[in-house]
Amino acid sequence: MPDVSTDEQLRMSGLASDALSMFRVIAYFDGLGESAANADALVRSAALLAECPVGARWASGTVIRYGALGDLLDENFPSTPTSAEPAVWLERAAAEHPLDSLLLDRLQHALRVAAPRSAGGPRLGHPALLEVVLSDKERREDRVRAVGLLGLDTNREVRALALSTTSSKAALDLVARSCPGRLVHSVAVGNVTAVLLQDDSDDSELAEDLHAAIAAEHPVALSGTGGLRGPWVGIGGRMSVYAAPASWKQARRALRFASSTRYGRRAVSYGGLGSLELLAELPLKRLLNDPDAARINAIATSPGGAQEVATLEAYCVFGSLRRTAEEMHVHHSTVAARLAHLEAVMGWDLADPMDRFKATLVLMVRRVTLSSTELASSAVFGETF
Repeated sequence: MPDVSTDEQLRMSGLASDALSMFRVIAYFDGLGESAANADALVRSAALLAECPVGARWASGTVIRYGALGDLLDENFPSTPTSAEPAVWLERAAAEHPLDSLLLDRLQHALRVAAPRSAGGPRLGHPALLEVVLSDKERREDRVRAVGLLGLDTNREVRALALSTTSSKAALDLVARSCPGRLVHSVAVGNVTAVLLQDDSDDSELAEDLHAAIAAEHPVALSGTGGLRGPWVGIGGRMSVYAAPASWKQARRALRFASSTRYGRRAVSYGGLGSLELLAELPLKRLLNDPDAARINAIATSPGGAQEVATLEAYCVFGSLRRTAEEMHVHHSTVAARLAHLEAVMGWDLADPMDRFKATLVLMVRRVTLSSTELASSAVFGETF
């Protein structure tokens, strides 16, 4: 557990809104979780981090509040917090910090994990039963019982999907339309929705169907900007119902490769990754610090640079200037000029197979880092997933 009495106490005033600051907050709460901190210690540590009063309330009526200096406050709170269980809130008098929502998400998750340590058994609601089926931390006998209570067919294989979306209901409706008769159960786990299917579909077929449905409903503008990104889906392999935790882990790892860049994939199957799955072994910090990926990200921050990066993506997918120009509805000389500028900046010669491979790999790393940075704030993901 972080030593809150030392000068090394992490404080929000010393953090920005970049990815590294996000990871420091995530690591802070991960450390509290590993130390088996109780609810009081979690809320107190969150208040010290936030530098303002922090509170939590359970449906039972229990309220815990600590002040910015780690002092225990009474059970009064200025306004009714959200109805989530447990409800958590900040009482910040100054302007909101960009990482406030991440802090609250991680605190709520930590409190949910801490509660079962003293609760003595899983809850019996359907969402909780599905959490038990998907968890590799539960006893096998508890998972067997949960499988029976959910009415799952033990003679059929199951597969887990991990959905990251701004609207879980809309995403589940889309999945249900793309997988008729296959949807079994779903549960929100942090900022990700877990879906359990009992189906006989091929990995690549399911991924292609879901990608096409999502792309049709949520098209991406050429600039990579626009409306809501639509859901991302990671697809685990089909396994015995009692091996569902392994499929859920695969689904979460595959989700890192989903992307809303113009030529990225919205739905990715773990089985289709092959050797690319090795990228999931690398910590996100390591990927963020890759010089080539950092340069590509910097180029993509301007409108013209974003067009150049999108053109490179298309060229790596379609393989020729003319086909890329047709897909992007521009003249092939425009494609050539954009690629030539990128080659000069990156020190590549795309006619060379090794440099072309490097470009393809860097674009994949970029997609993984963009998606993973957003996913890192989820309660089911950490710095290394």
